[in-house]
Amino acid sequence: FTFALYFGIRQFVVEARYIPSGSMLPGLQIQDRLLVEKVTYLPRSPKRGEIVVFNSPYAFDPALSSSKRPSPLRCMLVNLPLIGLIPGLGNPACDAYIKRVIAISGDRVSVNPRGEVTLNGKELKEPYVQEYCSVDEQGMSPCRTLSGTVPQGSVLVLGDNRSNSWDGRFWPSSPYLPENEILGRAFVRFWPINRIGSLSD
Repeated sequence: FTFALYFGIRQFVVEARYIPSGSMLPGLQIQDRLLVEKVTYLPRSPKRGEIVVFNSPYAFDPALSSSKRPSPLRCMLVNLPLIGLIPGLGNPACDAYIKRVIAISGDRVSVNPRGEVTLNGKELKEPYVQEYCSVDEQGMSPCRTLSGTVPQGSVLVLGDNRSNSWDGRFWPSSPYLPENEILGRAFVRFWPINRIGSLSD
C-alpha cells in the first residue's frame, strides 16, 4: 500500500526533481531540489513565464527519437534514486528537462542571435536572464535564431541561461514543445535550505 501510494502521488500529483545542468542559471542552480506538481495543467494550458518539466526531446522529436519509445514503467524506474544508476537501464528518452515557457499557442515569436525574444511584435522583458549568447562583429553567434508562430497545442520553452541551454532553438525537427509532453510545473525549491521558497513566474 505504501509503495502504491508513493508511486501514485509521484506519478499524478507531485514529485521531487533536481537540477542537473546550468541551463536555468542564475535562478536555478545545479543540484537545486524542486517540487514539480502535476495538477495545474489538467484544466488549463501553461502560461508564459512558468517553469515546466517535460520529457526529453529524444522522446518526441522525430529526428532524435527511435521508433520504439521506452515504456512509462521503465522511465519511472530510471528516475528513481539509485535504481537509475543500474548500467543499461538508462535511456535519453526517459530524461526530463526543465525550461521556462516563453510563448504559448498562437504567439508570434522570434529569437535573435543573442537569445533576446520578441513576442507578438514587442521586445520581451526578461529580468531572469543574465547570460545572453555572445555575438561577434559580423553578427555571428554560437546560438541559433528562430522565428514563427507557436502552433496549437504547443509552447516555446527556453533556458534562462541563453548562452548554455539546449532548448527549442536547437531541436532538429521543431522548436516547439507539445503540451502533452509536459510532466508538470516546478513551483517550489526545497533545497538548499538557505534558498527554500516558491519559484516566481
